Amino acid sequence: VQLQASGGGLVQAGGSLRLSCKASGMILSMFSGSTLAWYRQGSGKQRESVATVGPDRVPNYTDSVQGRFTISKDNTKRTIYLQMNSLKPEDTAVYFCKATYGSQEYWGQGTLVTVSS
Repeated sequence: VQLQASGGGLVQAGGSLRLSCKASGMILSMFSGSTLAWYRQGSGKQRESVATVGPDRVPNYTDSVQGRFTISKDNTKRTIYLQMNSLKPEDTAVYFCKATYGSQEYWGQGTLVTVSS
């Protein structure tokens, strides 16, 4: 299983970006049955959970992104999305995707998001 994240870049404060994370090597039932998540790690900071979505499609967000970010998934495409609106400089970080299936965890490589003021 491999997760490939993309969509990062440089954006001005107030702007938007959409991150994608494509999972390869996962059959449909495994992907749809996984808990999918986006994490981020700012410079000198610990990695933190940003958003998660489980098999029931109910999303959860950390307080700092609630109302601005939206996590979604497309099971048929084996892809996780993170729509980020009203971006702030403090959202600057490397963003990682993760899939958890039972006791197995799979991480994607990071994609850098830089928000300029």
